[in-house]
Amino acid sequence: MLRLVLTLPIVLTACLKDESVSGFVDSSAVYRLEEVDGQVFGAMATLTFPEFGMLQGQAPCNAYSAQQTVPYPWFRAEALVSTKRACPDMATETAFFSGLQAMTLVEVNGSVLILSNDDGAEMVFRAD
Repeated sequence: MLRLVLTLPIVLTACLKDESVSGFVDSSAVYRLEEVDGQVFGAMATLTFPEFGMLQGQAPCNAYSAQQTVPYPWFRAEALVSTKRACPDMATETAFFSGLQAMTLVEVNGSVLILSNDDGAEMVFRAD
């Protein structure tokens, strides 16, 4: 019984390790969207992973956040919410959010973060 009591904190700590994307990137890094499906993205959009299970950023018009708890290298922007400002770039923003929610894989390589899915769609972000 004593052995169980002594090992329980170690087991619980191991279970709390962040296996989502936020555990594999610098939490202060701001990733800027550069390309979508091989084409230069002409608007400004960012993506950050500030803490376990969370992503947030700035879309072309609005700030947004979502949950992201699946283990790396999987990706899923769940329960995405954003502010509700209108702007001339609403079509680009809608396409950005649709693309972000369609991504299922993530690859982090230095300052480059690539989101992709099985359909061949890809979003390439780069940190400053």
